[in-house]
Amino acid sequence: MTSEERVRAVAEFGFTPRQARFLAMVMRHAGVCLLRQYAALAGIVHGQKTRAFFNKLISRRYASAYECRHNRGRLYHIHHYALYEAIGEPNSRYRRPVPAARIVERLMLLDTVLANPELTWLSSEGEKVAHFTTLTPPVPLEKLPRLTMKAGSAPAGDPFPDKVPIGIDSSGRAVLLYLVLPSARDDFRAFLGRHADLIRSLSAWTLRLVFPRSLAHAYDGFQAVVRDELESPLHPHTVEELTWYFEQLRAMPNARIRPTDERLERATEAFERPRFQRLHRQWLKEGNSALDEVSSTAISEALACGASRVDCLVLPHRYDHLSPLIDVVGAPSYDVKKGERAEAQILVSPRSAALPPTPEGNSSAPP
Repeated sequence: MTSEERVRAVAEFGFTPRQARFLAMVMRHAGVCLLRQYAALAGIVHGQKTRAFFNKLISRRYASAYECRHNRGRLYHIHHYALYEAIGEPNSRYRRPVPAARIVERLMLLDTVLANPELTWLSSEGEKVAHFTTLTPPVPLEKLPRLTMKAGSAPAGDPFPDKVPIGIDSSGRAVLLYLVLPSARDDFRAFLGRHADLIRSLSAWTLRLVFPRSLAHAYDGFQAVVRDELESPLHPHTVEELTWYFEQLRAMPNARIRPTDERLERATEAFERPRFQRLHRQWLKEGNSALDEVSSTAISEALACGASRVDCLVLPHRYDHLSPLIDVVGAPSYDVKKGERAEAQILVSPRSAALPPTPEGNSSAPP
């Protein structure tokens, strides 16, 4: 479905086009949302019209509301089966219960999408695969990012395992997102490694590092990793020495009993760095094919000439206060397709009463 088809489908539930657009966006990228995010998309002051919209969602059981800790906000989970079915994604993971630990990531993703309305967002694995394999020239399937590879065999695992949307601008440039989370769960070097074949195959791309305001100071450190991983191709002789070193490590897994050897000592001193540690883990999975492209200058040349770039988006919001009072966000929902009621795991019942009206911050704009 196109974006406009999704909006029209959601609007049939009795929502204005603007409300329908917001709901489609939430269901495609996060499943959870805040009042301020709708106000931002609608271009209105957060007030009575925003509250009336969310009251409607709750009263019709399209969504459930959850109090955050210290009474510092309210989180909404859009979970109604029929709404997701209307946009062609009835089995979306976003309508399922979500661990509280993933809430900040989901909200940051939605804020990022809202901050880049000029981009067309590819959300699902199928959309991404279809887009990149039908470009001119197409990106081969084996060049798409995956989590694991097996030595001497075809790539294992589904493509695009990061589950983060990819933006496409009007010129066709791909915008890859990397979220810098307050509690980092991912390895940025590994992210770059699994996307290297893809960006090497593209004529133009942007890597966008997305920071919450509290972590903006970490940008320089991430730029250093970019220089190390993307802007510094290895000399072929270095690759030969690195291959030899990896073979020695495999033959002598116990570092305490490794023989004293001048060549090994030099290699250890040169290669005991994060970049080569990541390559070693990849080499153990893939064999020598893991080092096939480390001498390629395609990425460094693309960055040097400006065809591709790395930039930064600092989200002007705090997220540390948005931890819900429960461990799993999910509301009871009626499964229209199966005709049965499915109870999500809830440790503390959500407060789903309607929001009280407030005279402050009203807007004259239509809802």
